[in-house]
Amino acid sequence: MKRVSDYLHHKAKVHSMILCTLLLAACGFQLRGNYLLSPELQTIYVSSVDQYGELTRIVKQHLIRNRVNVVKQFSDDLPQMRILKDKLDRRTLSVFPNGQVAEYELIYTVRYEILRANKEKQSFKFEINRNYQDDPNFALAKSRELALMLREMRLDAADKILRSMASIQS
Repeated sequence: MKRVSDYLHHKAKVHSMILCTLLLAACGFQLRGNYLLSPELQTIYVSSVDQYGELTRIVKQHLIRNRVNVVKQFSDDLPQMRILKDKLDRRTLSVFPNGQVAEYELIYTVRYEILRANKEKQSFKFEINRNYQDDPNFALAKSRELALMLREMRLDAADKILRSMASIQS
C-alpha cells in the first residue's frame, strides 16, 4: 500500500511540475540575464546618433551588467556598435465615434551595426510593436502610461540587441 501511495505522490509532483512549466511557457516567460558573447565582443565601443539617448544608455547598462568592457575612446582595433536609428512611430488602429483616435499601434524601430577589424560590418534592423489605447478624458494618466510603455520597448530592444550580439561568432 505504501508503494502505491508513494507512486501516486511522485506522479502528482511530476504532473504539477509539467503544469507549471506549461503555464510559464504559455505566458511568454523567458529567462533573461547572461548573454554568452564571443571573446572578441567582450570589449566594445558604443556610438550612437543620440549619444545621450535612453536606448544608448540602456544598451550600455546591459553590456556592463553582462561583464562587457564598454570603452569611452574609439580605437580601430576594437569592435564598435553603432546605433543608427531609434525611432517611434504610431499608426491609428481605431477611432471613437466623435473622430478622436481610440487606439494606436506603436512602432519602435531600431537600426544598428557591428563593426569589427578585418571583418565585414553586420547591419541589423528590427521593430517592436505595441497597441496603445488612448482616452482623452485621462490625458495625464495616458501620457504616463505611454512613457512607461516606451521605456519597456527600449528595454526589450536592448535585450534583442544583446541576443543578436550573442549569435555573432568570432
